[in-house]
Amino acid sequence: MEPGIRRYKKEFEYSYTLGPFPTFELLESRPDLALEVCVSPTFNDKEKLFALCAEKNVPCRLDQKTLDRISNKEVAYAACKFRKFESKLAADRPHVMLVNPSDMGNLGTIERTMLAFGVRDLAIVEPCADPFNPKAVRASMGALFKLRVHVYPDFESYRREFPERDLFPFMLDGHEVIEVDRCPHSSCWTLIFGNEASGLPASFQTVGRSIFIPQGPDVDSLNLAVSAAIGLYTFTRTTRS
Repeated sequence: MEPGIRRYKKEFEYSYTLGPFPTFELLESRPDLALEVCVSPTFNDKEKLFALCAEKNVPCRLDQKTLDRISNKEVAYAACKFRKFESKLAADRPHVMLVNPSDMGNLGTIERTMLAFGVRDLAIVEPCADPFNPKAVRASMGALFKLRVHVYPDFESYRREFPERDLFPFMLDGHEVIEVDRCPHSSCWTLIFGNEASGLPASFQTVGRSIFIPQGPDVDSLNLAVSAAIGLYTFTRTTRS
């Protein structure tokens, strides 16, 4: 990481992992993206990280000053500068779509949850949180590097690319209640979730089969990451990709 490096900005062609775990995940999953690793002298497993970098032929050095500069006052014992990448979604695999997500923590958590349930294709509709922001990468705990993620300018762009998919928008006024024993069956599904504050626009009522997660009367809605986890659990348990 060159001297004078700036804190992350969305327009950069590179980003950083912040923390040992996402750094290890990047090196194990996508070493081709790794440009350089920076390690804190106080990191207990620095020898292990140096050994992995040597194995993957990735430059690695001790540099607390650079870590402090790029971590924005967060504690980060290691970081890796990596090239941003584009992915094409698999046409024959399950998809999750996030329409205008704004919270980087939710975005990263959903990516990690997807990986836990074996779903590796994520469509994101702009405007949206930056999936390469170090905060989002950290929240994913490195899951980003094991997923195919594609950002679309609008929903119609996705629909033109995948016209034959079964679409399931999750909405508070959805038409079908989702439960483990009452889940639509599909071999090619896309679960669609809206913005944290506003949800999906009403126009999504006419998109595919809208889904409602039953809940008690004491809350008005579920957190986006929680809703995605419920949807993923239910669909991956009752359908086959």
